[in-house]
Amino acid sequence: MAEIASSATDPGGEDLLVAGVDSSTQSCKVVVRRASTGQVVRSGRATHPDGTEVDPAAWWDALGTAVADAGGLDDVAAIGIGGQQHGMVVLDADGRVIRPALLWNDVRSAAAAAEMVEELGREAWVARTGLVPVASFTATKLRWLRDAEPSHAARVAAVALPHDWLSWRLRGYGPADESPLGPDLDALATDGSDASGTAYWDPARREYDPELFALALGRPLRVAGTAEDGDAVVVPRVVEPAEAMGTLEQDVDLPGGARASRGLVVAAGAGDNAGAALGLGLAAGDVAVSLGTSGTVFGVTDTAIEDPSGTVAGFADATGSRLPIVTTLNAARVLEVIGGLLGVDHAELGRLALQAPAGADGLVLVPYFVGERTPNRPDATASLLGMTPGTTDRAHLARAAVEGMLCALADGLAAVERTGVTVERLLLIGGAAQNEAVRVVAAQVFGREVLVPEPGEYVAAGAARQAAWVVTGELPGWSIPTTSIPADPHPEVLERYRAAVG
Repeated sequence: MAEIASSATDPGGEDLLVAGVDSSTQSCKVVVRRASTGQVVRSGRATHPDGTEVDPAAWWDALGTAVADAGGLDDVAAIGIGGQQHGMVVLDADGRVIRPALLWNDVRSAAAAAEMVEELGREAWVARTGLVPVASFTATKLRWLRDAEPSHAARVAAVALPHDWLSWRLRGYGPADESPLGPDLDALATDGSDASGTAYWDPARREYDPELFALALGRPLRVAGTAEDGDAVVVPRVVEPAEAMGTLEQDVDLPGGARASRGLVVAAGAGDNAGAALGLGLAAGDVAVSLGTSGTVFGVTDTAIEDPSGTVAGFADATGSRLPIVTTLNAARVLEVIGGLLGVDHAELGRLALQAPAGADGLVLVPYFVGERTPNRPDATASLLGMTPGTTDRAHLARAAVEGMLCALADGLAAVERTGVTVERLLLIGGAAQNEAVRVVAAQVFGREVLVPEPGEYVAAGAARQAAWVVTGELPGWSIPTTSIPADPHPEVLERYRAAVG
């Protein structure tokens, strides 16, 4: 650790700079920070294409564009990449992507997930992986590939996740005609938080489960860096939280004219929610509700999480502990849909919502616009109940949208608490958390004080904090200002929602 830190000292004598990346569903964000304080020095951004399957080349292009937009990496000591979880990136023996990656929100593998649960039983899956398979998880997508595209499945030489693949490319690997180091599949690496979302890695033993991988793809696995084994498919080695994936041995040209220079340390990285937890500095007793296009409820605990219902997944976090998490497909998406219907932006939707009373006089929106992951209803659709002449106006519909979004996540919080997690602080993050109506309704629906951290790219912050950990040997503590929203319990709102969901 000390050797890495000394070789990466900023030549100007100032504090080390580190970079964090958030390669999310919608975009790639790069944030450069000071290692000791977390102060943001500069940042960059690039968009990703829409859809539930994406050519990973689009992520690589976006990373290069975002790095260039952030002023490059020449003065950066280390970088960590946080990425959307579960996405299936399949590579052939030449390191080429075989087909577009299926993202976490692609539900075509729902039937495969149900088959896999039936074959082993919920309890066995929870005992071996901390979760019950649903369409989001990588294992179910591999089963779908095996059954729906057998010719593609037969070509698979390695399986990676989005943050694994991006880190591999950043370190100089890839197809021979696109990378300086070529298609070395044994250089693939990941971290525990992302591996725990595959449904073939055990976060308790911190080991892959070969039988579950074979159940998914129908072929054996081999961990990168271990001895060759016939027809086995390579899966990334798992790097521990404070370790580096590697250090660049030569310059790597990125798309868009950016460059990663020799000597840059690449940290283990993380899945996006674990990255956000690290960026927020969550500790035992802290739970975050994240309102992106999708929604998540997650906390940190040292206790193994087992939920045979499958509502709560017991992932690993980015520090070596556990990250119990509930994920919904519909969060800020709900506000976008209803805002579009009303012809207003998020801010105006919030102003309309605050014109209607708590509970919207009985109007309830069940917000399953793209199916739902939690509860596991991939084919569900949205419903609006309680319509009367008095509730069918713009304000009541706006209020029902905000309440429906938050009630779904309140159910997720209740599920996390049922696993034994204690909630001492509840943090509300994500773009929608900046909406005043969302804050007011959150304090009503959750029935407790809500803390809203200042706006920030917390996945990228977590990846940068991890990068600082690698080069200094110590996990830095970065302070985050928060705004407190006092508790204002309205239990009838959640009760009506639960009655509507059934």
